[in-house]
Amino acid sequence: MKILFTSSECVPFVKTGGLADVVGSLATVLAREGHDVRVVLPMYTAIDFSWQQQMEHLLHFDVQLGWRRQYCGVMQLQHEGVTYYFLDNKYYFGRPYVYGLGGDEYERFSFFCRAALNALPLLDFQPDIIHAHDWQSGMVPALLKIQYQHLPFYAAIRTVFTIHNLQYQGIFGIREVQDVIGLGDGLWSADKLEFSGCANFMKAGLVYTDIITTVSPSYAGEITTAYYGERLDGLIRARKKELFGVINGIDTELYDPETDNMIAQTYTADTLGGKAKNKKALQKELALEEKADVPLLAMIGRLTNQKGLDLVDCVLSDIMAEDLQLAVLGMGDSRYTNLFSWAETKYRGKLAARFTMDSALAHKIYAGADFFLMPSLFEPCGLSQMIAMRYGSVPIVRETGGLRDTVLSYNEETKEGNGFSFRDFNAHDMLSVIRRALDFYRNRKDVVETLRKRGMQGDYSWTHSAREYLNLYKKLLKKGSA
Repeated sequence: MKILFTSSECVPFVKTGGLADVVGSLATVLAREGHDVRVVLPMYTAIDFSWQQQMEHLLHFDVQLGWRRQYCGVMQLQHEGVTYYFLDNKYYFGRPYVYGLGGDEYERFSFFCRAALNALPLLDFQPDIIHAHDWQSGMVPALLKIQYQHLPFYAAIRTVFTIHNLQYQGIFGIREVQDVIGLGDGLWSADKLEFSGCANFMKAGLVYTDIITTVSPSYAGEITTAYYGERLDGLIRARKKELFGVINGIDTELYDPETDNMIAQTYTADTLGGKAKNKKALQKELALEEKADVPLLAMIGRLTNQKGLDLVDCVLSDIMAEDLQLAVLGMGDSRYTNLFSWAETKYRGKLAARFTMDSALAHKIYAGADFFLMPSLFEPCGLSQMIAMRYGSVPIVRETGGLRDTVLSYNEETKEGNGFSFRDFNAHDMLSVIRRALDFYRNRKDVVETLRKRGMQGDYSWTHSAREYLNLYKKLLKKGSA
């Protein structure tokens, strides 16, 4: 099968969030299965020079964007069986950021979507499937269906569009988008591209793609409701027959406590003494009191309201009144960095916060923590809880999206479960579950040990998820040829 991914980011080249992990990991796994997988990305200045040195210039052409005629170079790089194409235009992507500061995101990613489609005949690559990811690629299915599919080269191509986070939709003025994308007035209606008087790149993908996927089964169900649907729930309900949820995996080679050279001591589910050594090393590095018997709670991720930090803010003094330690790592809203900066001073030796993107420190925290707190308001999938379980850190989560699909709360009657969870978005419900976990830590160490081992022995690889995507691709191609 010939598969093309279009994405605004992808590991190991450029990453701002989980989208990059998904695209890079899934492409690699599909290639290992014997498929011809290629990925189209913007050629950002932010891509490390060591990767840029390995790229080969293949060709260049002009892209028509309304009255603009813009240069597009295509750079190629082979990595782990996948062919990567980088679309080079210094005006759009030669900036010191990946997203957001220029006020012309609609133009940058209109260029990306059109250039990706225009490049295919020149590359002599005719994919069976184009798998577009998130709003930055939302115009790919729309342009293909509206402007390209009548051409013989594009006629048989089918599309899959994956929602990684419905909250970010790419909403801009209609006139501005129309000026660069060249779509007629008749397409800017409520049943097509118009959204509350604006243009919406996410909606464009949802309306025109053949299949919609989300990154967890529970999130697929949640976004059909008004609470989670971000004002697109009506459209998503209308396309429910074409909607599928496929849980993400993680890179089980990168996140492996048995071989991880970033942590103080490697360990396995059968040698958990190594985890205790990592806890001691982490306490020392973060200037926490070096106490082996005090439970260490961790949070790693973007510091935003999506991650449930409003709940933490509400009961932080109650949490810190417990005999525990808290380690926080992430970047985000000033409200939360100010909160944890203040708390680090107030609870010196009990709470440590680092506001940075530090992969090595993240590995150390996963390895050293006893519990991992993730009380998200909503969570399309979540990778952190799976990484935490891989390292034997027991998750405490809210039952939403991918957290609900991956963490089962411990049941004292049946002895089932791999963590602790609460249902309602309520600070005191969260506090109650934290206290429950601490009670087991102090009085039922055998239960915590069991949960650690279950977490570490879980299968979080991409193998199963990749097969689900392949089944969707095959179903789509079979339907298209019928």
